[in-house]
Amino acid sequence: MLESLLSKLDSIERKLTVQNLLQKEIITFDEACLYLDLSSSYLYKLTSTNRIPCYSPMGKKLFFKRIELDQWLTGSRTSTDAEVQQKAADYIARKDRRKK
Repeated sequence: MLESLLSKLDSIERKLTVQNLLQKEIITFDEACLYLDLSSSYLYKLTSTNRIPCYSPMGKKLFFKRIELDQWLTGSRTSTDAEVQQKAADYIARKDRRKK
């Protein structure tokens, strides 16, 4: 019973932490790891190779704009098969119109 209660409290704490992140504009490195569900080593790799937008005003601590992280997450969208087929059909239709 105690174990179940502790588990539920832990779950509630995690949900409150995530809820708090959604209200902040600027988040810390640790918060970004939690928000993006990435390990700290991988996030460090992304920042050191300039593959993710970040800020380091004091030269050591890293900060992130949550909106920029959202844009980064959605920046490399993969097209669906239907979208690819529609683009191909549009390309062929345009090419045929130019020949006439």
